[in-house]
Amino acid sequence: MQTTIEIDSLYEGIDFYTTITRARFEEMNMDLFLKCIEAVEKFLQDAKIDKRQVHDVVLVGGSMRIPKIQNMLEDFFNGKELCKSINPDEAVAYGAAVQAAILIGEGIEKVQDLLLLDVTPLSLGLETAGGIMTTLISRNTTIPTKKEYIFST
Repeated sequence: MQTTIEIDSLYEGIDFYTTITRARFEEMNMDLFLKCIEAVEKFLQDAKIDKRQVHDVVLVGGSMRIPKIQNMLEDFFNGKELCKSINPDEAVAYGAAVQAAILIGEGIEKVQDLLLLDVTPLSLGLETAGGIMTTLISRNTTIPTKKEYIFST
């Protein structure tokens, strides 16, 4: 399987045209595909959930249309069939709409019992002696939060 890529005026008016096979695409992007699986592993670890406890795997987002990622996820979840019946773009839009309803406080019955928690996606810290980062707030901590530390200079 292959596809053609055409980009008009890619650089200084020069058009770009090439053909790429699925195998070559997968080879070129394997490091990114592996990062997707690492992100799933990290999520499960942070949630303290074993992958055998996962009942359904729902694919969301454009990258979920890539067959290699689907195969890697099925392998990761020991052959579990992935839920592909939900349109990935619609799922993202629906999630954004639910979050908006919660944030503006609309009294929509379906979302009024949901609790929306913001978290910091990365650990926050500062550099201390020897170039070491001292973490003040760990990633996935709900925010706002308050921490106190004493440092000397």
